[in-house]
Amino acid sequence: MASTPLLSPSATTVAPNRTSSSLTHQLFHLTSMVPFHTFPAKNHRLITKLNVSSPANKPVTSPTSKKPIEEIIFFDGGAHYGDLAANLLLGFTLLWLPLTLAAIPRAFYLRYRFTNLRVTVISGLTGQDRSDFSYKVIKDVQVVPRFIGEWGDVVITLNDGTKVDLRSVPKFREIAEYCLSMAENPAVLKEDSTGPRGF
Repeated sequence: MASTPLLSPSATTVAPNRTSSSLTHQLFHLTSMVPFHTFPAKNHRLITKLNVSSPANKPVTSPTSKKPIEEIIFFDGGAHYGDLAANLLLGFTLLWLPLTLAAIPRAFYLRYRFTNLRVTVISGLTGQDRSDFSYKVIKDVQVVPRFIGEWGDVVITLNDGTKVDLRSVPKFREIAEYCLSMAENPAVLKEDSTGPRGF
């Protein structure tokens, strides 16, 4: 079956006296008459919906960050110097020599620090042994005066039953009262009723 031409023979036939420019013009005219089917452009972008919890007229503000609490030192120091002096004087006796040998490293390498946040005990030749605990874990504080009450021991009992013995602390009563005032469950300061003990 023969297909019918799109253009009639009369339209495609060109007279011999026409120029090539008129032929080109006629072809453009014929091609402009051919209908073209246009397809709508597809949009491939995904549409997402945002749910805004705050009202449109109220600006969103970022949460303010809390400033860290400044650590204030109440006491920072080592053992009382009188402890070392008294033990050196009594160290000439052979019976007191072990206590004198224990007082020397305590005087030079032991350091206590009481701040508004924690209690720190630093020991060792280079301070490598360090223990920290918060006032929140303190259950009880006791003091034991030494010599004539110039210095003393502070025994801190923690909630888990651990006892921290701080030896030869200067201003031991003030420090013990400060620890109790900073604790969550403040208690009455307990002092050994037998009076000041040895060194």
